[in-house]
Amino acid sequence: MERVFNFNPGPATLPLSVLEKAQKELLNYQGTGMSVIEVSHRSKEFEAIVNDAAALLKELLQMSDDYKVLFLQGGASTQFAMVPLNFLKEEETADYITTGIFGEKAYKEAVKIGSIHTAASTKDTNHDRIPTAAEINFSPSPSFVHITSNNTIFGTQWKDYSVFNNLNLVADMSSDILCGPLDVSRFALIYAGAQKNLGPAGVTVVIIRKDMLEKVPSNIPSMFRYDLHAENNSLYNTPPSFSIYMVKLVLEWLKEQGGLAKIKEFNENKAALVYEAIDQSNGFYRGHAQKEYRSTMNVTFRLPDEEMEKKFVTEAASHGLVNLKGHRSVGGIRTSIYNAMPFEGCEKLASFMKEFNKKN
Repeated sequence: MERVFNFNPGPATLPLSVLEKAQKELLNYQGTGMSVIEVSHRSKEFEAIVNDAAALLKELLQMSDDYKVLFLQGGASTQFAMVPLNFLKEEETADYITTGIFGEKAYKEAVKIGSIHTAASTKDTNHDRIPTAAEINFSPSPSFVHITSNNTIFGTQWKDYSVFNNLNLVADMSSDILCGPLDVSRFALIYAGAQKNLGPAGVTVVIIRKDMLEKVPSNIPSMFRYDLHAENNSLYNTPPSFSIYMVKLVLEWLKEQGGLAKIKEFNENKAALVYEAIDQSNGFYRGHAQKEYRSTMNVTFRLPDEEMEKKFVTEAASHGLVNLKGHRSVGGIRTSIYNAMPFEGCEKLASFMKEFNKKN
């Protein structure tokens, strides 16, 4: 069967060359006579996979030795609780900025653990933007500030992190990590479920500033302690080994593409094709996000009515453009165009959008 262009928001499309390499190595990983799925997580072969993946991530992001890379389980959703468990003491307050559903979910988990202050929210405009600096009201001395860098459902994205200055910034970057260069030194912790821009479901990448590890209390369950995972090089327990291996292959692929500056240009060119089709449709397509906050990873828009949207999704699928239905909270159409989405996929989608507009 011919491969389709898969615009699913996650698990998302992976580079074809990565899938082919995994297929080639699946039965016999580097002469071990075993699949990578079967190799012991205590073996030198698997430890090399973990170390290589961490080194590649640090290289791509030009990360200093002040940071540690972890590969954990439980998805980004476990991080919603893990962050405050590790860094929010009883007498402290953490600030949350909610710009979408996953930010709201993170907030709801955090309030179960400690004192949380909403520094800003865009709920009043159905999360169609990122708050301006003037709208953000930080508490006097927050233990950390939590944001969601890219909102998969609403199609908005943070473009500037300078407002956070020297605060301990924690970011859920599940849907836009590695979409372009990033100054990691602005962050105390970054976490990302791999299944959108890094690899398959099953592993969550955490980038943590080492001084934060000293703040972890010893009285929380061991599996939720960042310091124990760091001390054990992500091998405190049996990790999601195949998912980590796949992340390594994706990181190798990103390096082969020329690094994050090249990827940023590639992503912006892809997104421009789809946004152009929206903007030139004379209102037939209506983008959800305000233009200055548009995501390069998730393009969300509406059509004149729900029947037309259903027709759009059905006809697109017949052209090999699949998984375009928007999230139920927003409706409409969502095109997830992560790093691995080929330029040809966005080109074909934009062409289809223009033709569908003319016919309808």
